[in-house]
Amino acid sequence: MTDIAVSNAPEITVSELATAIKRTVEDAFGFVRLRGEVSGYRGPSPSGHVYFRLKDQGAVIEAVIWKGTFGRLRFKPQEGLEVVATGRVTTFPGSSKYQIVIDSLEPAGVGALMALLEERRKALAGEGLFDAARKRPLPYLPEVIGVVTSPTGAVIRDILHRLEDRFPRSVLVWPVRVQGEGSAAEVAAAIRGFNAIGADSDLPRPDVLIVARGGGSLEDLWGFNEEIVVRAAAESAIPLISAVGHETDTTLIDFAADRRAPTPTAAAEMAVPVRADLILEVGDLGRRHGAGMARLLDDRRIALRAASRALPDAERLLEAARQRLDTAA
Repeated sequence: MTDIAVSNAPEITVSELATAIKRTVEDAFGFVRLRGEVSGYRGPSPSGHVYFRLKDQGAVIEAVIWKGTFGRLRFKPQEGLEVVATGRVTTFPGSSKYQIVIDSLEPAGVGALMALLEERRKALAGEGLFDAARKRPLPYLPEVIGVVTSPTGAVIRDILHRLEDRFPRSVLVWPVRVQGEGSAAEVAAAIRGFNAIGADSDLPRPDVLIVARGGGSLEDLWGFNEEIVVRAAAESAIPLISAVGHETDTTLIDFAADRRAPTPTAAAEMAVPVRADLILEVGDLGRRHGAGMARLLDDRRIALRAASRALPDAERLLEAARQRLDTAA
């Protein structure tokens, strides 16, 4: 009979071992910030949860984003995008693997953001959203101007002040957040809300829209690069001026808008002419019109005199007739 070596190590089940490893990993690492490239991303699963991998040159780790977290993410994963993921390291006993459960996700620096921005720009341009044929002319003198911006910043004050200086008009302000989570959805809703104003509404429908925000970093302006904002701007039936950031800042809404202004103040200048200049121009046109009418009357008067000189005298026309009448009598 073969002797069987007896060990003092206690027997444990596979589940017990998996639970112990899970507890050890979670206790040792807790929350981490992990930098890597998104790989194998295919969007949400039927359950709404998202599964993919993060990798670098030497290793790969599985990644999970639960459905509720994914809906709140400002930046969504994209294949090949380098990101910084914050979450907790844990294990999945069902397949004996370790993974990171992600709570927040952000691009790994400006380079990654620029790459994502260029990829999105090409995709939207391929749909024709930036075509010049879609651009509509701005009204020369709008009655009502709709402004989509923060109601508390310097931007709205600059716009109102510039409109007051140039040509006072009625202004409707749709207050939105212009930065942070949910800002893109609010801006898109504001654009669509202005377009939804009908003839039977208590509010007048704007003749032109201004979407404005002050300067900031690429991350600060990112909401105006979101697809939902770009599509709302492209679909707007009301001519739209984009005035996001400073002159050197470029966002995707600039390509979809009918006009792009380098600053919010410049957007106000595009929206209305200068009232004082119009008054001078109208006065000059009136004087030119009066002078033209005077010249026309003089020309007609001279032509009438010339025509009258060519006509024979009335007395001479009647001389022969009178003589014949006397002879006949």
